[in-house]
Amino acid sequence: MASRNQNRPPRSPSSKKEVVEGIPLDKRRRIGMGRTGGATNVERKPFGTVNRKLDVTATSDVGSCAEGSDCGNVEFTKEEVDALVNERLKMKKFDHKGNLELVSELNARLKVCIKWFQKRDESHVEEEGKLQIALDASEKKCTETEAEMKNKEETFSATISELRQDNACLQERLAKEESEKLDAIACHRKENEARITLEALQASLTKDLEKAQQDILAANQRAASVDDMYKRLQEYNLSLQQYNSKLHAELEVARESLKRVEKEKSTIVENHSTLRGRYSSLQDQLNLARTAQDEALNQKDTLANEVKCLRVELQQVREDRDRQVAQVQALTSDVVKYKESSGESCAKLEYHMEKTKSLEETCSSQREQICLLEHQLAAANEKLKMSDLSSIETRTEFEKQKRTVRELQERLAETENQLVEGEKLRKKLHNTILELKGNIRVFCRVRPVLPDDGAGSEPPVISYPTSTEALGRGIDVIQSAGQKYPFTFDKVFNHDASQQEVFVEISQLVQSALDGYKVCIFAYGQTGSGKTYTMMGRPEASEQKGLIPRSLEQIFQTSQSLMAQGWKYKMQASMLEIYNETIRDLLSTNKSSSTENGAPGKQYTIKHDANGNTHVTDLTIVDVCRIEEISSLLRQAAQSRSVGKTQMNEQSSRSHFVFTLRISGVNEGTEQQVQGVLNLIDLAGSERLSRSGATGDRLKETQAINRSLSCLSDVIFSLAKKEDHVPFRNSKLTYLLQPCLGGDSKTLMFVNISPDPSSVGESLCSLRFAARVNACEIGIPRRQMLAQIPARPADSRLSYG
Repeated sequence: MASRNQNRPPRSPSSKKEVVEGIPLDKRRRIGMGRTGGATNVERKPFGTVNRKLDVTATSDVGSCAEGSDCGNVEFTKEEVDALVNERLKMKKFDHKGNLELVSELNARLKVCIKWFQKRDESHVEEEGKLQIALDASEKKCTETEAEMKNKEETFSATISELRQDNACLQERLAKEESEKLDAIACHRKENEARITLEALQASLTKDLEKAQQDILAANQRAASVDDMYKRLQEYNLSLQQYNSKLHAELEVARESLKRVEKEKSTIVENHSTLRGRYSSLQDQLNLARTAQDEALNQKDTLANEVKCLRVELQQVREDRDRQVAQVQALTSDVVKYKESSGESCAKLEYHMEKTKSLEETCSSQREQICLLEHQLAAANEKLKMSDLSSIETRTEFEKQKRTVRELQERLAETENQLVEGEKLRKKLHNTILELKGNIRVFCRVRPVLPDDGAGSEPPVISYPTSTEALGRGIDVIQSAGQKYPFTFDKVFNHDASQQEVFVEISQLVQSALDGYKVCIFAYGQTGSGKTYTMMGRPEASEQKGLIPRSLEQIFQTSQSLMAQGWKYKMQASMLEIYNETIRDLLSTNKSSSTENGAPGKQYTIKHDANGNTHVTDLTIVDVCRIEEISSLLRQAAQSRSVGKTQMNEQSSRSHFVFTLRISGVNEGTEQQVQGVLNLIDLAGSERLSRSGATGDRLKETQAINRSLSCLSDVIFSLAKKEDHVPFRNSKLTYLLQPCLGGDSKTLMFVNISPDPSSVGESLCSLRFAARVNACEIGIPRRQMLAQIPARPADSRLSYG
């Protein structure tokens, strides 16, 4: 059975020992257990999900490591990773099996290291997101708390000044009432003196008695109104007492809320033991602090309303007092008038004395009300002191939160640095694995049996070996005579393989284009073998999308996720076809670019610069930012592509389709710049002229296609033989692919074959050509870095066919 390892030098008996001695004993045990744990088929996902923070399932070797050992718990240091990446295998010249074991062992250790790194990468990204959320919330909370504290201080200071003014007014009012009481006593003395004089004049004033009696009735009515006023004042006193009790109850509630806030603060401090606990407890603390602030604001509003009510009540008391004073003055003036005019009797004078006593009692009750108001004012002052204490506690809590925010900012900066270092390490390990797999790789895919195929009663012409060595990599073609032709490639997909399974295998190459490498993927095979379905698929159905739409989706999604690390990407797309050795721009809006009626259109020239980059003059290049733009361009190119009817297919592609995506990336934080290129190529059918049955224009097209594919095979064979001259210029196709085949890019070839028994000969031709490509060695891929990344020495990499 043909194998890619036949040309490798044999390994010496001491080489494996030297490699193994460089690894610690515990890691050798874990890696060894993973290698002997048995092969297990594990469903794999695209490599792009690593950057989207999803789980990436390893290949069958890594899957067996995850199930058969504890390799998932392996920890690596930076020195160990550097030693593992820079490790170079010492191989013997003719010991192919030993060399293969060394490479497999190194691949297994590298896969374990990458899996460990991917887990660390996911944890760092999750921690960064949570830290950023907590930081934003804390900063917002701090600003809101500062604003609220300033508003509270202004409100409390205004309230204190108003209460002090009210207290001064109440003191003045008390002094004024005491002076009024002294005046009432002096009036009482004067009334006693007037009584003596009135007794002497009683005889002369009997005639005016009836008139005085009428006046007394009016005075009695006024006295009744004064009594009603006294009752209302008593009711108002009771309402003030009830309001005082309500204020005490609210004070108790406020104290309980403060105790609850202190308990919540202690629980928050205890819950900061671990980073994840700090995040969750910080969220709870923020929510509780918001509720406490809402309660404080409500208390502030209630206090303001209470102060307003007290002001209104004090104003009412003042007005009542003024009315009472006016009434007392009016009564005293009336009594003087009555005594001077009518000469009341002693009984009536005694009645007035009793009335005066009642007024004195009213004054004493008003004095008691003033005392109650003073007590209320003292209670309000105590509330203000408690509010000041709560504001001080809030300020201390705010300072603690500020310190916590600073710590979180420091940890966030440290985590960002770790992410940058981890991304560099991931790219380094990723490129090392792809180099070990070979810089030019060949995959084989067999399309399903169609109703039009003649395989109904005939035995199958395609089989897949089940041996451990060839499982998933081998394919056998059986001719009608029973002769079997075995082939081995890097990967073989049977007719049941889905588009997603195929894309998983090439997703790592797509990631390399985003990392700054030149990547080329092209499909080869006869007409009707499924090349266009593999490359394009059916974009309208999500499950049947081809490699081109899926690769572009991965690139756009990964570039969006890398924006958090400071990367900004610019992407440019171009699409062309090579038809009859003529380049045609599929995105050009000018129809004269194609040849019509034999008249030549615009001429395009292929140029290669010193850096190995390929440019086509006057080719339409479109800047793209979203996958929707690429989809519209693909539909436009599909409508412009040359197709025709042959005996092999109703809609056969009669040209080579080349899709090119140029990627330029810049990291503003590290000033790092990368330039990558992704070439996705759908070649025309490779069937022989007798097989296609083409005539006329189809004959010319088929001849041009066969010439270009023949030139492609000549180039591949020259590279395999390491000849000094490689005939790239013999065809537009090979000259366009020169940097991909003979340069420093990563190249993958899909050979598509049909299970139709009538296509056995074409399938054998395709597989033989693919086997020659699989045995070819090309140059070492180099990452195009414009700054900050030094190039590796050329002799530090190995190339495997």
